[in-house]
This record gives sequence, C-alpha cells and structure tokens, in this order.
Amino acid sequence: QVHLVESGGGSVQSGGSLTLSCIASGFPYSEYCMGWFRLAPGKEREGLARFEVDGSTDYAASVKDRLTIHRDNAKNTLYLGLNNLEPEDTATYYCAATSRRCPNVRVESLTYYYAMDYWGKGTLVTISS
Repeated sequence: QVHLVESGGGSVQSGGSLTLSCIASGFPYSEYCMGWFRLAPGKEREGLARFEVDGSTDYAASVKDRLTIHRDNAKNTLYLGLNNLEPEDTATYYCAATSRRCPNVRVESLTYYYAMDYWGKGTLVTISS
C-alpha cells in the first residue's frame, strides 16, 4: 500500500526558511515522478515543483527563486526547501507521486495535478509577518 507522509511544517516569521520532507513507502520510489503542491485558504491547489526519475526538476515560475526540490532515493524521501518565506506562503503542503513519467507540462497546470496518483495528507506551514 502506498504511503506518503509529509513533515517539517510549522510556524515561522516572514523571511524565514523551512525544509519539508516526504517519506514514501509501498512502491518503487526511485521509479516514480514526485512533486510538491500546496493548498492555501480560499485558493486552488497549486503545483510547486516536480522531480523526474531522470533527475530533472521544474518549478512554478512564481516560486522558483525561493524553492529547492531534492530527492534521496536511498531514503525514499523527497524534500522541499523553502526560503525567504512570506505570509502568502501560508498553506498546507502536499507531496504526490505518479508511476508514470512527469507530464511534460508546466507544474502550475491542472494536467500536472491530475497526473498524480498518490497524495500525502499534508503538512501545515504558517508564516507570520
């Protein structure tokens, strides 16, 4: 059974940093496209970044200068580094996976969102000004 468990969320002040983790189990992690999304109050779920099995990465244009995605296949863990956080980054952050290759579309697109087969329950990030 596939499990994705996020951690690392919390409350930080504006300008701070966090590193989120997502531990995967129940599937051949190194063979899956992995990604991070977030859902802010009153907004649609937003694609942030993806990490393809070949090592390629992509980021949403709005956050690419402040985010870093990394995967450790030996630990079955996906990471998301968040820097220079702003109150607008307050959201629940989710990791997701698909057994297919990452779709060749922008990570902000609905196609990317709907391509994901498995989701974690999320970790809450709260940024105060």
